[in-house]
Amino acid sequence: MREILGKKLGMTRIFDTDGDAIPVTVVETGPCVVVDKKRAERDGYNALRVGFGEKRKNLFKKPELGLYEKAGVEPRRYLREIDFEGEYNIGQEIKADLFKKGESVDVCGISKGLGFQGVMKRHHFSGSQMTHGQSDRQR
Repeated sequence: MREILGKKLGMTRIFDTDGDAIPVTVVETGPCVVVDKKRAERDGYNALRVGFGEKRKNLFKKPELGLYEKAGVEPRRYLREIDFEGEYNIGQEIKADLFKKGESVDVCGISKGLGFQGVMKRHHFSGSQMTHGQSDRQR
């Protein structure tokens, strides 16, 4: 299984040769940097710890910075474990070129989790007038 980390940038559309609009999702992928390797002999399973994205260095806690300094790579916003095929070294970059053009991929994501929403945010209602004696029913 080949995996890579990415970030959804938005939605757009592309047009095919017949002029039909095809909705597409724009995803920024890689480069992901290998920060650590988990081995079956030592950890009980095989995995890679990869980092993705940028974040200012002063926003990290010292133990997190120690992990990146030990690997000799710049700190990354996201750090995840992924399964891997092949041999990767610490500090090596994994880019989206490991996928071929036209290849089908599975995408997993995490929603924002907005909780319970009122009607103005959830259904785009406009609310009532703010005059004519109304004092407590704006939303």
